[in-house]
Amino acid sequence: MRRNRSYGRGCYSSYRGRSALSTPLKVIAILLAVVLVLSVAALFFLEPYWVYSADGGRLLLPWVQENEEDSAPLPSVSQPLVVLTPEPKPEELLHALLLPQSALTDGSVQTQLEQSNATAALFDMKADDGTLAFVSASPLAISAGVNAAAGTNEAIATLNAQEDLYTVARLSCFRDNTMPRYRNDLALRSSGGNWLDSDGIRWLSPAYQENQQYITDLCLELAGLGFDEILLDYAAFPLAGNLNGIRTGAAYEPDTLAQTIQAFYTQVAAALEAAYPQVRLSVVADPAALTAGGASQSGQALTMASAVDRVWVWGLGEDRDACEELLGQAGLEAPKSDLVSIAAQAGPEDRSWALWT
Repeated sequence: MRRNRSYGRGCYSSYRGRSALSTPLKVIAILLAVVLVLSVAALFFLEPYWVYSADGGRLLLPWVQENEEDSAPLPSVSQPLVVLTPEPKPEELLHALLLPQSALTDGSVQTQLEQSNATAALFDMKADDGTLAFVSASPLAISAGVNAAAGTNEAIATLNAQEDLYTVARLSCFRDNTMPRYRNDLALRSSGGNWLDSDGIRWLSPAYQENQQYITDLCLELAGLGFDEILLDYAAFPLAGNLNGIRTGAAYEPDTLAQTIQAFYTQVAAALEAAYPQVRLSVVADPAALTAGGASQSGQALTMASAVDRVWVWGLGEDRDACEELLGQAGLEAPKSDLVSIAAQAGPEDRSWALWT
């Protein structure tokens, strides 16, 4: 009898039924895939917040940083707090020495300063007679023939270019014995001609705008030559001489002297500030103008402190402290250093002074 082969192979059939492990494995595989996808996404998302240092990598999340800052420990009360107070700016004292015009070119400036324990060189750039120690481009200066020799400006600029050398240019503003000879219409007049002070010197009228502009132009030229400070002397109406002999009118109006002088200071200060803001402006003041409520016949008043950087005064003695206080109240920034005592001998080291003989 022939056997049925297909029946005999039944024990070796490929069908073995559903395995009990197939479903869990699929679930695990799916979970692993999801975790992998989320891990890759998180890596890209969190990449900007990884910080690497010598201690290794660190994850700094924005909200964690905020919490860390908010929860930063307060200083221990047992440790004293240290308050750092900035050092006060040292006052710029001025110890000046008036030098002859020859020092502009002979190379003796530093030696003369050291011999007098001075730190600044003062030069008379417009003398009381009206002559100039430099060459000005002003038409008034050219027409009156008051300019210095050609080439002087180059020597002055070279001197002022030296490092650690502070120079001051002094101008006799309206006390001018030359210009009124050429321009009587710009002078203070008397019944007999040009008015003369007690030393026989003529004066330009501070009230005329042409005279104010002339001095302003000279100040700008000197600043351009490198001077660190411009000193206005006789920048007011005269005090010495027969003042009653001055003809009143547009050139000399007693009721407006103070307004005229203050306007002049303001004009020069504005011109220098616009063109040479680093250059200081100073004025030689009548002591009477520095007293409380002082009214000087020169037209000067405490209001000058609001327009200039320094105030120079002859013969300051016991009144110095009172003048410093009044000038400070009037607007002078640092009265202790910006009030300069002019004398024939050096002053104390902790005050500004000018040795002027």
